[in-house]
Amino acid sequence: MGFLRFMRRHNYPFKNKTGNQAHLLRCMQSRGFSKNEVVDGNNAVLPVLIIGAGPVGLVLSILLTRLGIKCAVLERNKTFSKHPQAHFINNRSMEIFRKIDGLAEEIQRSQPPIALWRKFIYCTSLSGSVLGSVDHIQPQDLERVVSPVSVAHFSQYKLTMLLRKQLENLGFKICAAESSEGHEHFCEKKIMMGHECVSIDASNSDFLTITASTIDKGRRVEWNINCNILIGADGAGSTVRKLVGIEMRGEKDLQKLVSVHFFSKGLGQFLLQENPGMLFFIFNTEAIGVLVAHDLRQGEFVLQIPFYPPQQTIQDFSPKACEKLIIKLIGRKFRDIDVIDIKPWIMHAEVAERLTCCGNRILLAGDAAHRFPPAGGFGMNTGIQDAHNLSWKIASVMKGIAPFSMLNTYDIERRPIAVCNTELSLKNFRAAMSVPAALGLDPTVANTVHQFIINGVGSILPSGLQKVALDGIFALGRAQLSKSLLNESNPLGSSRLAKLRHIFEEGKSLQLQFPAEDLGFRYLQGALVPESNDIDIPAEVPTGHRRDYVPSASPGSRLPHMFVRLNRLTEEIVSTLDLVSGDKVEFVLIIAPLEKSYHLAREAFKVAEKFQVSLKVCVLWPTDSVAELENGSKAALSPWKNYADVYEIKRSKRSNWWDMCKMTNRGAILVRPDEHIAWRTTSELAGDPRLEMQRVFSAILGVN
Repeated sequence: MGFLRFMRRHNYPFKNKTGNQAHLLRCMQSRGFSKNEVVDGNNAVLPVLIIGAGPVGLVLSILLTRLGIKCAVLERNKTFSKHPQAHFINNRSMEIFRKIDGLAEEIQRSQPPIALWRKFIYCTSLSGSVLGSVDHIQPQDLERVVSPVSVAHFSQYKLTMLLRKQLENLGFKICAAESSEGHEHFCEKKIMMGHECVSIDASNSDFLTITASTIDKGRRVEWNINCNILIGADGAGSTVRKLVGIEMRGEKDLQKLVSVHFFSKGLGQFLLQENPGMLFFIFNTEAIGVLVAHDLRQGEFVLQIPFYPPQQTIQDFSPKACEKLIIKLIGRKFRDIDVIDIKPWIMHAEVAERLTCCGNRILLAGDAAHRFPPAGGFGMNTGIQDAHNLSWKIASVMKGIAPFSMLNTYDIERRPIAVCNTELSLKNFRAAMSVPAALGLDPTVANTVHQFIINGVGSILPSGLQKVALDGIFALGRAQLSKSLLNESNPLGSSRLAKLRHIFEEGKSLQLQFPAEDLGFRYLQGALVPESNDIDIPAEVPTGHRRDYVPSASPGSRLPHMFVRLNRLTEEIVSTLDLVSGDKVEFVLIIAPLEKSYHLAREAFKVAEKFQVSLKVCVLWPTDSVAELENGSKAALSPWKNYADVYEIKRSKRSNWWDMCKMTNRGAILVRPDEHIAWRTTSELAGDPRLEMQRVFSAILGVN
């Protein structure tokens, strides 16, 4: 691949196409620079350069650093955003955060109490009639049965602050845009703010050369960074993705909205007393919007409002205009409404056509790789899990354990998950739209009307008249919500309210949690050894409804969670997920204390040593084996020392470990560093254990 150069024009995303498109200007085989000053600090090669300091880029930098891989981060913006954005953290992401030095615990301490955000509320105004409410937290969600940690409601910018603190504890330094520090020196362990990736040169077979651009002392400076691997975690409008020419596939422009970030402690206190919730869907004759209560105690909110350009412009949403809209939706005045930020955005449902390129040296993660509707909170969570999947693979490659070709399994594993989550978020978004449709406000009709004004007969009207026409038609639509119509005495209103109740009772409205997908997603191919009956498994079609997670020990699945005791001499209780280290590339072999399983473990140790990969054996003892545990597994596994004896905790209404995994205790499970199962034998291994372990590690690592 030759040298790619990319120049961007900065504009709101809703202006005309020529004003907002990013252009690939040229693709050349030889190097070329602009007339701006270019600094080439030294010839050192950074193992990993991450573009984008959002949650995905920061989580990846933490995971890589903990695995001993040097990296740095470039961020285009000069400061970190304070706009709340994403706020729901699902079980799997919280499980990943448990491995990051108390991060999950800090999130749980800092988030609002669950009682304040477990419901979605549908109403005519915050002080008016409640049309319905849905409680999205079920008792089992808090019992830590399927996961050692619960979901969380925590604003993205607050999460970013905690991630920055974690990186500072690991020795990272945040460098301001105006600082020249890092240009003349190797930029390892730096987050370079105000630095934009403007070109990628992949012509050298040994490393990539990234040209970064920044403003230093009033002048634009371009400087070069050599790296082995480049990660594009730079958001939905990813520069990296555009530079390497990777297209997005899916549904574009589902909806345009304006996001209004504001504070009002008065409103927060009012809702705390009257009707606390996470999301408020508000429909009345004056306005329609969705209010996200990020923290009722602090009075922090984000209002999402439908946006119809070009008849509407972002200038129509001034702080004063937004304050008036907020009051219309609340239904009463609060004097302390403070509008902080107003942002337009476009909802898409797309996945990149591929997640890797340039011999697996350039990879996309997070919103750069997939863009979902916010329904269900899949965006940030899928990105965090991208980082988790990718980190141990990069570490394996950089430590010489696996070849670069192993990184192709990132695309093989994560892209199908992104496609599935796209379909699920789309179904959830359409479920959300069923509520206004039941009230006589079908959003598809609104979009059709808008398109008619843009492209149909309405297009001949002057822009001012187009706006008047659009506002008039929408006002007529909102008249469906008048008290005289929307009540039980009116036959039409009664029918609509009955339809609404049915949607809520049947679970057909917007859902918050998807345990079957959040915890039960499975890789069918990749860095694993599939079972023979996995070959013809059809891709599961998401239902769009909440389904319970069913534990599975099939290859590609997340290791099931069960609390176990580390040994008989201590009271320390951990999750089976904690048997996997977060600080090194280490596989875990789980066996029962049986002689043939011990023999398998000894052979696995020998093979792992040959492959130069760390292996830990966990011997899982049943609850009634305290006497046998006296001597443990020392003699059976000697001279190998990297093992742990753990035993099950007797709990009522819970099956034992092997039954839960639908295996016999003569089986064995090999777990990857990302807590996904790489291989298993459901019962006693029939063949030569050494040959089988050689086959297994060869397949996982891509090494002959």
